[in-house]
Amino acid sequence: MTTRDGTTLDRLFETIDAREHADPASSYTSSLLRRGTEHVAKKLGEEALETALAAVAGRRGAVVSESADLLYHLLVLWAATSVTPAEVWAELARREGTSGLAEKSGRPPQ
Repeated sequence: MTTRDGTTLDRLFETIDAREHADPASSYTSSLLRRGTEHVAKKLGEEALETALAAVAGRRGAVVSESADLLYHLLVLWAATSVTPAEVWAELARREGTSGLAEKSGRPPQ
């Protein structure tokens, strides 16, 4: 059954969180997390680029596949930085109904 809410991502995050202390020889997730946030961030960037390139090339199936990889690596990055899906969902809810331009203009300078 296909879900259209965040439960699939919540379940994936729970799996990632549970595998943090697994044997890195048998868990890709564990091996990523043990290599540190910088490594996880680089992997996320690679997946984002692969997704974008698939879209530009008009490879719809690859966009689907690469998007799944991108979301997985994003959740691994959340785990590496102690961010929870609930925090991200709350931020999205806070922004709901606000134009993207208005939301960006209200952000403090970085």
